[in-house]
Amino acid sequence: MTSHDSSAFSFPVKVGHVSANPVTVTISADEAELEKLKAQWDVLAVSAFEAEIAIGRWKRDGVRLKGRVRATIEQACVVTLDPVEQQIDEEVEAVFLPENSRLAKRMTDGNGEMFLDPEGPDLPDTFSGDTIDVGAVAAEFAALAIDPYPRKPDLDYADRIESDETTDKKPSPFAVLQGLKRD
Repeated sequence: MTSHDSSAFSFPVKVGHVSANPVTVTISADEAELEKLKAQWDVLAVSAFEAEIAIGRWKRDGVRLKGRVRATIEQACVVTLDPVEQQIDEEVEAVFLPENSRLAKRMTDGNGEMFLDPEGPDLPDTFSGDTIDVGAVAAEFAALAIDPYPRKPDLDYADRIESDETTDKKPSPFAVLQGLKRD
């Protein structure tokens, strides 16, 4: 999480400046950053992107990010290719630990397998150096909320074929034997 150049949206935070009391920051993208996000997310347009994130210490040497990210994007409908607008409003929660932290060691059982609770919190991410890119984290959470198959609202299919119970009857497994029956 230390590379700021590869991210379309960047807001670096020095880990040494993060206090135990969370500080809330509000970040938003300018026109150039919106264009970069559009290219990174492969959408027709990104008209707004902002995040409100509380940054604070986690345990002794970790950093916790918690807040919301909001964006307005435009994608092509998967059926008609018409533009479809999507509002993204996603919660952000992430914990970062230094690479050399003993808390960053993955918990494994005796066989070397990791136990993951699907309903539990995500495992902490690691960072190297002294900076975490909060903007890249916010952009990542927004990207994960993008609808992969956007559809135009109230879309009516004129050429679709509906099935009903009369045409959907399964043939009898003994229908083949009917032709073999002797008089």
